[in-house]
Amino acid sequence: MPLIHYVTQVQFEFGAIALLAQECARVGIKRPLIVTDPGVKAAGIVQKALDALPGLSVTVFDQTPANPTEAAVRAAAALYQSNGCDGLIAVGGGSAIDCAKGVAIAATHEGPLTRYATIEGGSPRITERVAPVIAVPTTSGTGSEVARGAILIVGDHRKLGFHSWHLVPKAAICDPELTLGLPARLTAATGMDAIAHCMETFMSSAFNPPADGIALDGLERGWTHIERATRDGGDREARLNMMSASMQGAMAFQKGLGCVHSLSHSLGGVDPRLHHGALNAVFLPAVVRFNAGAESVQREHRMVRMARVMGLSSGSEIPDAIKAMNARLGLPSGLAALGVQPGQFDAIIDGAMADHCHQTNPRLATRQDYQDLLQASM
Repeated sequence: MPLIHYVTQVQFEFGAIALLAQECARVGIKRPLIVTDPGVKAAGIVQKALDALPGLSVTVFDQTPANPTEAAVRAAAALYQSNGCDGLIAVGGGSAIDCAKGVAIAATHEGPLTRYATIEGGSPRITERVAPVIAVPTTSGTGSEVARGAILIVGDHRKLGFHSWHLVPKAAICDPELTLGLPARLTAATGMDAIAHCMETFMSSAFNPPADGIALDGLERGWTHIERATRDGGDREARLNMMSASMQGAMAFQKGLGCVHSLSHSLGGVDPRLHHGALNAVFLPAVVRFNAGAESVQREHRMVRMARVMGLSSGSEIPDAIKAMNARLGLPSGLAALGVQPGQFDAIIDGAMADHCHQTNPRLATRQDYQDLLQASM
């Protein structure tokens, strides 16, 4: 049965990080663990968070990898427990936020993380005991700050999803000022991640009109502003709209994603060096073309509606428009440019078929369909 649920408290404005102490007090966090990564710390953003938390006893874990792993989650959870922390503040992109969600589980629930993975039937095992999380995104891509899920590489090297409404951050502090000056390549890759979220959730056949409206508006904001944000890291209007597009795509996650993400999750597990947003950008044209044949997409004119907000005259133009956008943004032209080899296809398809996003694509893909999508994305 479709679920319509919105979502958490969001503070969205330039300078919103100044509200961090206020949100900690509201949530009841007195001894937070900040979960972040070396780049965010080096950029001075962690210090901004610390400056906004006067009087609190704060511990910092700054070793989140680009693709968060169970090992990183365990290291941060040990720090959380040894310092008597009572909540988490994730400061960073989707990796830091997802890592913090993993810590929220690991610090309060026993057993290996795989026990709580969605495809292992673990969602009901994630309880209200999870540590509370406040999310402070520093990129405009994943939208994990308003999402119930996290993507983590577990001990057996699979890249798995963890989903529970208990994992939704208790507060999201969306401060576009934290994204000013973000490098162009990272802006482009995370921005296309947000656009992929808006498009995949909008194409999903689940009945959720509020999510459809949010996703479609997010697509328009993202598509209109991504080039400006990439070209000029100081463009405040573009940064604000990209952060909103990111948040809106994730607000629609409850509809489910699709083949773009089942493929990028799987390939990201096969080769963790690859950036999730760049993979989504590469897979999106082929998957949009594949989904255009879905009955629900045709019946509800979803290609036409997406084309309209993208400034295109027909839905058939969308795949080529995405390819052209990727080229203008300086993103990889295909999987071959990322070093992916056809010999890896079987392993990628195995993971995609098992991924939680596989079942919610509007057109159920077969192994041959995935083979064709991979070949078309090379």
